[in-house]
Amino acid sequence: MSMKFGLKIHHSTARMMIVVAIAIFGIASVKLVDNALAREQVNESTTAAPNGEKVVTIHDRGQERSIVTTVGTVKEALKAADISVDEKHDVVEPSLDTQLVSTKYNVNVYRARPVTVADGTHRVRVVTAQQTTPLIAQAAGVTVYPEDKTTIEPPSDFLLDGADVILKIHRATPLQLTLYGKTTEVRTMARTVGELLREKNITLGKDDGMSVPESTPITAGMHLSVWRNGKQTVTVEEEIAVPVEQVKDANRETGFKQVKEAGAPGKKNVTYEIEMRNGQEISRRIIASVTTVEPKKRVELVGAKSANTFSGSFSEALARLRSCEGGYTSNTGNGYYGAYQFDKHTWGGFGGYSVASDAPPSVQDEKAWQTYKARGWQPWPSCKVRMGLQDIYR
Repeated sequence: MSMKFGLKIHHSTARMMIVVAIAIFGIASVKLVDNALAREQVNESTTAAPNGEKVVTIHDRGQERSIVTTVGTVKEALKAADISVDEKHDVVEPSLDTQLVSTKYNVNVYRARPVTVADGTHRVRVVTAQQTTPLIAQAAGVTVYPEDKTTIEPPSDFLLDGADVILKIHRATPLQLTLYGKTTEVRTMARTVGELLREKNITLGKDDGMSVPESTPITAGMHLSVWRNGKQTVTVEEEIAVPVEQVKDANRETGFKQVKEAGAPGKKNVTYEIEMRNGQEISRRIIASVTTVEPKKRVELVGAKSANTFSGSFSEALARLRSCEGGYTSNTGNGYYGAYQFDKHTWGGFGGYSVASDAPPSVQDEKAWQTYKARGWQPWPSCKVRMGLQDIYR
């Protein structure tokens, strides 16, 4: 009896020990798995492997190649993979000077190839690694508008294009659209005005009118107007003229001009109240104006020095001539003007002034000196004799 009881105890103990062992083994296994996963997560998030190795996968010409390297930049990685690139034309992403600080990288190499951009009858050939049509067109110096359609095609004429890829540009039609008083240039692939309205999400209201029927074909340069009868407001961007400041330089001859600062026009948003009736603008008035870009002043250096300083006896001779002819502002109505009585033909708009009497004294003196150099005292025969002027200054 006691032996059977002892045997049962031993059997129970054995079973208990097996269960405990399995439990301990399971916990240990879970811990091992957890530790392994933790190490993997750490490795994934670590910026660099302990030994500095990185896995660089290079995509080039449709092929993929992976290398393990310790180099520091993309350029060095390509060299280690024995892959050469044309730095002037090929495009590498990330860029060649990118520092390799992580453990895994994907490098894309886009090879430059010849592309012919066909824009109607105009063709431009360019060697580029760009992949999108806007960037290819930009590399060729060709503007592509959002409304234009582009296609990339294989060469169809080997004699004309060789092996070049062809970028064809199908141009949208440009036209002027005045929408409720605001005129802009738009482009469209639509064939009729009605299709254009739907393309631009323009819905005509009950009080709206249009300059042509919706069935009108779209043509290049046409002007389409959409208006709303009655009063309405419209805001347009307008240019602010460049202000000009002239700085006079007494050391420069009269007529000299030099731009020191080119300046730039400004911009403003102007809101108008417009009244329309049957497509005709009846009235327009400004109700608000906000400057968005201040204009930059244009600074000009202009000469203020006479070609002759009129020093000495010639200055005195001019003073004697003026005392005989008239004052700087003389305008007696006889067709002769100013201190030296120039007629309009002889004056010839000198210095930008229509008649001599409108010009400042320095400009009139300058014209008198130039006239004297060319003709002596001949234009003033009476005063020459009366004042005893001698032709000794030329």
